[in-house]
Amino acid sequence: MDTPADLLTFLPGILTAVGGLLVMMMAAFKASVRTSFFVTLLVLAAAFGVALPEIFSAMSSSFGGMVLYGGIASFGTVVILFASFFSVMMTDDYLKDSGYLSSELYAMILFATTGMISLATANHLVVLFVGLETMSVCLYVLAGFFKNDKKGAEAALKYFLLGAFSTGFLLYGIALLYGATGSMYLDEITSSAQPTALYLAGSALLLTGFFFKISAVPFHMWTPDVYQGTPTTLTGYMSTASKTAAFISLIIVVMRIFGGEGEIDQSREVLQIIAILTMVIGNLVALTQTNVKRMLAYSSIAHAGYLLVGLASGSDQGISAMLYYLFAYSLMNVGAFGVIAYFERNKGLDFTEVENYAGLGARQPMMAALLSVFLFSLAGIPPFAGFLGKYYIFAAAVRADMILLAVLGVLASAASVYYYLRVMVFMYFRESHVQPEIRQPEWTFTIGLFILAALTVYYGLEPLFPVESLFELLSSYSF
Repeated sequence: MDTPADLLTFLPGILTAVGGLLVMMMAAFKASVRTSFFVTLLVLAAAFGVALPEIFSAMSSSFGGMVLYGGIASFGTVVILFASFFSVMMTDDYLKDSGYLSSELYAMILFATTGMISLATANHLVVLFVGLETMSVCLYVLAGFFKNDKKGAEAALKYFLLGAFSTGFLLYGIALLYGATGSMYLDEITSSAQPTALYLAGSALLLTGFFFKISAVPFHMWTPDVYQGTPTTLTGYMSTASKTAAFISLIIVVMRIFGGEGEIDQSREVLQIIAILTMVIGNLVALTQTNVKRMLAYSSIAHAGYLLVGLASGSDQGISAMLYYLFAYSLMNVGAFGVIAYFERNKGLDFTEVENYAGLGARQPMMAALLSVFLFSLAGIPPFAGFLGKYYIFAAAVRADMILLAVLGVLASAASVYYYLRVMVFMYFRESHVQPEIRQPEWTFTIGLFILAALTVYYGLEPLFPVESLFELLSSYSF
């Protein structure tokens, strides 16, 4: 094992871990929170710059085969760091007047990001477990960051208790897989696997742990309460960066343990059933929500179902579509939660309730337009990135002869248009009887939202440009 070379392959994770320690020391020596904010942005930007070139290289392993880098692993790292960076950009202004803003918040985000990177690059079940738990413990803290708020305390407690149960399932699954195959390396498990009861039970428990982390039905019940009680910009972080890490790890696990040669065997039918339930139930329950954060929580569940369609297709095209969708979802969801956070920080009205968005299209035209871009993209309406992501996902299902799965996905996506457009109906076609003062955002907040909106539009129009598209790059990966 070449330790210096191995450390370089995991440099993004090392940078975020060291950055977290640095921010903690700064807090101990009474450095200003604003300084910690800019240091966190600098660390995340540096890690992003280090990870970005690796997405163009083939996937390989380091640390004796325990950690992956290049290809899909590095792409997952890049998306995680991207979502983390823009979430932090908007968190400082959102929490500035809340009394909760502190340097420890940024340290938790950096440590959580380290866990996410470890999870997304794991080729060994112990590394997978350590990364998952590092991420989860930090997210439990972030969920309850409004410690004097009942909803925040409830969010943290539910997330912790249910997360502990899911971790138990995953860890028991790891133990059974080790007992069945004698290895914890994903590729060695594949070569040693036999369809014994021990192996099948371990596989089922391992998948159960993942289904909880990605909010798949029927393991989704924690999601709306946690999303509602968590500070809004951190909700955007949780719903994108952590979901990306869990899905990248799930892709690697499924393709290496259950698939081989790019085709899923035992898990195909299970994934189809879970995908259908997740898409349908997520969208149907979202239709009834009047709280915007809970609506986006059930929307997040539905989007997990769309992603599972790509995984169930069992093809390289389906996996490439998943990767594209994870990036597009990070753009539009961080942006949507960012605009909601902008409105929510103003006192006088509860801006998590949809009826309180009445009249904001005229009073706050810029922010209303940005929110409309993100909601149109989440609904899968062209010419935004969300449309292309869904097109690639459902096209992969059709090519895999899963016509029914694709049709159900399209119908579920069509139903989602109602609850996304309902927010815009209130903003543009309803009059408000209360007009609280709305403060102007910091420049970092505004720039972050405009960049996300611009990228959402750009990647929706990307096939029109005479350059190599992101999807073509992703399609070149070997799994």
